[in-house]
Parts: sequence; C-alpha cells; structure tokens
Amino acid sequence: MKNIVDINWLKSHIEDDDLVIIDCRFSLQDPIYGDKAYKEAHIPKAISVNLDKDLAGEKGEHGGRHPLPNMKDFVEFMESLGVSNNTTVLIYDDGDLAAPSRLWWMLKYIGIDKVYLLEGGITAWKTSQGRVTAEEYRGKAKGKIDINFKEEMKCSMDYVKENLRSNDVVIIDSRAKERYLGLVEPMDKKAGHIPGAKNYDWTLNFKEGKVLPLEELKSRFEKVKDYKEVIVHCGSGVTGCANVLILEEIGIPSRLYVGSWSDWSSYDENPVATDGE
Repeated sequence: MKNIVDINWLKSHIEDDDLVIIDCRFSLQDPIYGDKAYKEAHIPKAISVNLDKDLAGEKGEHGGRHPLPNMKDFVEFMESLGVSNNTTVLIYDDGDLAAPSRLWWMLKYIGIDKVYLLEGGITAWKTSQGRVTAEEYRGKAKGKIDINFKEEMKCSMDYVKENLRSNDVVIIDSRAKERYLGLVEPMDKKAGHIPGAKNYDWTLNFKEGKVLPLEELKSRFEKVKDYKEVIVHCGSGVTGCANVLILEEIGIPSRLYVGSWSDWSSYDENPVATDGE
C-alpha cells in the first residue's frame, strides 16, 4: 500500500534519522485517553499529538466539532516536532487509524509527501514483541516546512450545496449506518444525512485490526469510481479522513468536507434526509 505500512517496516526504519514518529491515540469518549496512554507506554522515539488540542481549532456556531486549526500554528507545531518537507512521518494509534488519518490528511494538505500510518497501531507492535517505553521523547531539531496548500483536497459547505444535484459528483457519508439513517444522533443538532449522500461506514474498511486487501476495497467502492468528483464527510471531519485515505489507496481522489455533518446540521435551512443507501 502507498500510505499504510506494517510493523516490519517500522522495525526496519525506526532508527532512520529522517523519521518522525507520532503517537495519535485518541478517544471521543475520553479526550485525555491519548495523553494517559502515551505516558504509560509508547513506541520509542514517538511524540504525542492530541486530536482536540493539536489537530482542531476552536468550535463556533458553525464549522463543525473539529474545525481545522489555524494552519500557520499547525505548521509551526509540526516544525517543532522536527517535521520538514523531506521528513518521513509515521503515525500510529491503537489500530483503527481514525485520528492518524486526520493528521495524515492535514500533513498532505500542507505539502508533506512521505506520511505513513502503522497498520494495527501500537496493538500490533506490542503483539510482535516490539519494545515500548514510558520515557518522553524530546524530539529532533526544529524542522522547516515550505507550505504548499493543496486546496483541491477540501471543500466548503457551500461547495457541497452547489453540487447536491450534480450527476458528476458523489457524496460519501462515512458514519455508521444508524446515524446516516437518522435512527440515532448522539452528538449533533439533527439526525439524518445530506440528501443524496451514499453511506460508506469507515469502519468497514477494516477486519480484525487490518485493512482489507486492495481488491476488496476496490470492490467496496466500485460504484463511486466513475464519478468526476468524490466528496467525503463524516460527523466532524475526523473519521472521514479514513475513507479519504482508503480512496487514495485505490486510486480515487476525493475532497474532504471538513465541517462534515456537525457543520451541515448546524444550519437550520440545510435539507436533511433519512432514507438512502
């Protein structure tokens, strides 16, 4: 795969001078989980990054639950971790790749090319007898990033509205089916989905802690490959990145609607559907 590596890759490259390892463990139910888990045990040379504090900005009336942070601040933060344009970045969590996919997307968006996710995360690392430590890593010398924003990787709520009835554009809703159908809504203002959106639950890209084989992924997304444009969203712009990642793996470019359902549902005038695929 192009963006996902296994524990053998990490074991071969963990001592590389140009490698920055980022621990991106996170739980929506327990926002301090990642920090606690890192302090207990992490992969050697890993630096802890928190989804809420480091990968999202302040919430407002609109914009969603995880809007992008000030990107200049984000770039400076990445530089403080030792990231430069030619750096190789390896990101891991417990194995579901949700928060790591968000960081992967953000790094790609600012122009960092060599960004990889660890399949199976620290769980697979421990299972293979990989060494862990509680010692905090100080990091490398400060990096220097020449920003190259890839604006084609994202889109706004207005852009989504403009393309609701386009036969050339497909909108992918990455949430669980019961949220897509409006049967439950534990987090956001309204239940349901963007009219016309197709449901591709991001968790179904995985089985038993591993990413599905490429041929199975191609088969899963067969119906979207012929559209001229694919827009991906989720609840708040985090787990949708996992679908963006998988689409990239099988050669289908897509745009992320960063605000996602939490942004869409914050506008009273936006239409909502509760039927569909």
